[in-house]
Amino acid sequence: MKIHEYQAKELLEKAGIPVPRGKVAESPSQAADIASELGIRVVIKAQVHAGGRGKAGGIKLANTPREAEDLSADILQMTLKGLPVKKVLVEEAVSIQKEYYLGFVLDREQRTNTLMVSAMGGIDIEEVAANHPDKIAQIPVDPLLGLVDFQARQACFLAGIDSLSLNDTVKIIKKLFKVYQATDATLAEINPLVVTAEGRVMAADAKFNLDDNALYRHPELESWKEESEEDPIEAEAHRRGIQYVRLEGDIGIIGNGAGLVMATLDEVKRAGGNPANFLDIGGGAKAELVRNALEIVLMDPHVKGVLFNVFGGITRCDEVALGILKGMESLNIQCPIVVRLTGTREKEGRDLLKNTSLVSAEKMTDAAKLILELTHGNSAE
Repeated sequence: MKIHEYQAKELLEKAGIPVPRGKVAESPSQAADIASELGIRVVIKAQVHAGGRGKAGGIKLANTPREAEDLSADILQMTLKGLPVKKVLVEEAVSIQKEYYLGFVLDREQRTNTLMVSAMGGIDIEEVAANHPDKIAQIPVDPLLGLVDFQARQACFLAGIDSLSLNDTVKIIKKLFKVYQATDATLAEINPLVVTAEGRVMAADAKFNLDDNALYRHPELESWKEESEEDPIEAEAHRRGIQYVRLEGDIGIIGNGAGLVMATLDEVKRAGGNPANFLDIGGGAKAELVRNALEIVLMDPHVKGVLFNVFGGITRCDEVALGILKGMESLNIQCPIVVRLTGTREKEGRDLLKNTSLVSAEKMTDAAKLILELTHGNSAE
């Protein structure tokens, strides 16, 4: 789950990390009032879950409350990367001398959290990584020991952080890691961390990604979730309690168990196709859940065919078959469906699907080849 910059800064401020003074406005008049209250030059920032706001015109400087009102009116009418701007952050403009990058990220390859520090802040860290990889210090954080003080200093030295701001930067790194852990985040970054003309070190911008699966531990953060900015099919799936992730292909995938579903995606790719989604019906799925899962997959207009791959353990194959039949009765299905059922009550499940338009397969490899033949001919396009 992504959160807005102003929400990320709220987390940072609570942790004792300095941030510019500011408030959120939903109308131009509110922006003018905030600018008047601050009494200084302000920056108006579009609040959307998208990067590159500055380049797209979503960040503007205002010298007066009237100018803040006019600029906010312009920004609130914008759409950035397909997302309408509904709020702006109005905060004090600071005189920036230097810009750094700080971040913690869940490194899935290394299976650990990683601290990243760079003296090249203010631009996308992906751009720095691509063009100046030597300018990013990366320090893995031991999951048992946590972030040790010397690691924060080591990262600053390796990144070339100025010695005059090093102590303040180290303090902020340690506080950022505490917030990162406390919120079950998968990404927490400050970009840029700025050194002002007065020598203050503060977070001028912030970004957090939170683990959706841990939100039950953070009800105060779950309220920040905005489904309107998610993929609409994913949002509908989550409302129905279905684990679904939309991808970019055209072969719908439904299975039970995350490992089996991922293996099915791999098999479809190996056969030359492109999966349209990840959907896990879980263990012990009943017929109605299976019907709902099929409906969710078919909401994607790009789907040309659907592949069911079910290994019956707790899940009964005949329940899955009943769910598919319910879907065929209630949904206007115009695409081929290949079903592979094996395990608990597989014979009963296969018997239920006899004399229908569904295509059965005994092996996963055969099922992947069949769905591609039915949707793309002899080979995937």
